[in-house]
Amino acid sequence: MKTLILTLGITRIVEQESLDLSIWGSADGSDWGARPLVSFPQKFYCGTYQMSIDLSQHPEVKYLRAKWQVNRWGKGDSKPLFGIYLFVQARERRMAALSA
Repeated sequence: MKTLILTLGITRIVEQESLDLSIWGSADGSDWGARPLVSFPQKFYCGTYQMSIDLSQHPEVKYLRAKWQVNRWGKGDSKPLFGIYLFVQARERRMAALSA
């Protein structure tokens, strides 16, 4: 079973804008399907956010792709401005031995 931990960091954001980030999977690197494997809830603020994905639920997936969409509304410049990063790491399974 392969579980991945996704860490999204937003280091810069201005008022009245949002970020939508989703993770898509593909068996061949060209067909990414109609729906993402997982999506972060819509974000409006700087911070670090984590979620996990269990790839054993998607055994056909060999490739992953992050897609994001930004939106800006209100007064001022209509161009969104973000600083973001995404880390993906395998979750290690550890077992503890109990001694009696």
